[in-house]
Amino acid sequence: MAKYGEGDKRWIVQDRPDGTNVHNWHWAETDCLEWSRTKLSDSLSNLTILSGEGNLFVKITKLDKLEGEAYVNIRKGKIIPGYELALTLSWEGEAKDDSGICLSKSIGKIEIPYISDENADEDPEVRVSFDDDGVVGRRIKEAFIAKGKPVVLEKVREYVESMARGGPCKEELEVKKVAPKAGAGEGFRTVKLSERFRCRAVDLYEILMDENRWKGFTQSNAKISREVGGEFSIFDGSVTGSNVELKEGKLIVQKWRFGNWPDGVFSTVKLTFEEPESGVTVVKLVQTDVPEEDRYGNETVVENTERGWRDLIFQRIRAIFGFGL
Repeated sequence: MAKYGEGDKRWIVQDRPDGTNVHNWHWAETDCLEWSRTKLSDSLSNLTILSGEGNLFVKITKLDKLEGEAYVNIRKGKIIPGYELALTLSWEGEAKDDSGICLSKSIGKIEIPYISDENADEDPEVRVSFDDDGVVGRRIKEAFIAKGKPVVLEKVREYVESMARGGPCKEELEVKKVAPKAGAGEGFRTVKLSERFRCRAVDLYEILMDENRWKGFTQSNAKISREVGGEFSIFDGSVTGSNVELKEGKLIVQKWRFGNWPDGVFSTVKLTFEEPESGVTVVKLVQTDVPEEDRYGNETVVENTERGWRDLIFQRIRAIFGFGL
C-alpha cells in the first residue's frame, strides 16, 4: 500500500489556479487518520455488552490507541480507500452472585493488530485478554469472546464500509454507482464451471446446504437456511444471499453477492446435479450478473469468483470428504 502523501506525481495533476478539482477528475487525497480515530472511538467506547445476563456485567470502556495510516483517494469520482491500522480497546467485566454480591471484577484489553483495505472482505484477528485469570475471570472472558467479539467485528465492518463510501469525503463526492441489472450485460459477466465428484448427487447437495459441513470444509462461519426464500451467509459473512429454488439432489438456485460488490448488486447462482453413472456426480455451475468491478474499482471480481468456486469450495469438498476422481 502506498504511503499517504507519497503518490506517484505522474498520476497527480497540479491544482487549478482557482483551486477547483472539477468532478474529482484528478487525484484528491484526504488524510483520514483522525477521522478514523474519532469514528472508532465513538462506536466502541462506553459500549455495553452484557448488563446482567447470567449475572455478568461487561462493557467496552474506551479506545486506548489507534496507530497506522488511513486515507481516501478520489480519481474521476471513484473512491479508493487505503488504511493499515492497529487498535487497542479497554474493557471491564464483573460477575455477581444471585444476591448481587460481587464475585469478581477486573479489566482487560482488546487488540486488533491489523485492519487493512487489502483484507476488507475478511474479519481481522481479535485478541482478548483479562487480568483475572481465575475460574470466575475465565468465565467473564469467555462471555466477552462469545458476545463482545462479534460486536467489535461488526463495528469494524461499519468502519470499513464507511471508508469504502469515502469516509470524511462522502458528502463532497459525486460517485457514479453501479446500478443492478436484470440480466448479464455491460459491466456484468457470467461464470460457468462443470465439476465431477465421486459421490451421489444427494450427498453433494447435502454438503452445500448444510451449514455445519460448510464450517468444516471452509474453516469459516456459515449460516444456511434450507428453505426457499431463506437467507444464507458463508465465509464469515463475506458472501450472503437467499434461496430462490431448491430441489433435493437436483437443483440449487440462489441470489448471491460478495460484501465488497456495489450496493444492491446480486448475481444468480444455479447449480444442477447429474449422475451420468453410478457413484459419479457432475455439478454444473452457472452464475450470471457477476459485476466486473467491486465497489473499490478492482477488476478481478470475475476471476476471484471463479477461482473461489473451484479452489475454496469444490476442491476442498473433494479433499475433505474424499470425493475426488
